[in-house]
Amino acid sequence: MIRAMLRRLDLLSWLTAALGVVVLGTVLASQYLGGLQPCELCLYQRWPWGAAIVLGLLAAVIRPARRILVLLAGLVILLGGLLAVYHAGVEYGWFPGFTACTGALSFGNGDVGALRDQLLNAPVVRCDVPGFVLFGISMAGYNAILSVVAGPVLLIAGIRSGSSRAA
Repeated sequence: MIRAMLRRLDLLSWLTAALGVVVLGTVLASQYLGGLQPCELCLYQRWPWGAAIVLGLLAAVIRPARRILVLLAGLVILLGGLLAVYHAGVEYGWFPGFTACTGALSFGNGDVGALRDQLLNAPVVRCDVPGFVLFGISMAGYNAILSVVAGPVLLIAGIRSGSSRAA
């Protein structure tokens, strides 16, 4: 029974890291290959998936801490899912979004003229307007669905795996 729990946690560790790679790979491809620029909330939603990759890989390698790391990954993904729910709600008009516009600027060599040109030409990416929608669901909506399912699955699996001595 302990071996079965170890195998399950080992598989979940690798699946957690792989899921994070797929999610981040998809959003980065949509940005750099598809030209879809992220808003500020989109950028925040990437952090939990990056953390899930690290936690999943650590859980696959560090056997004594595997259960705790899987639980932590589940919690991080679930919290990221709550952020995604908020972002999707902003896009659908359920919640108020940010009141300020956001954009990415680089200050380069400190040239004021170059900074002014960047400000005038910078695309403003609004958090309340989805950049991509498929079947009526935005990317934030898909992230919310995936995170709110994957997070609790990891939490439940980690809890069911027994004591940390067994993991």
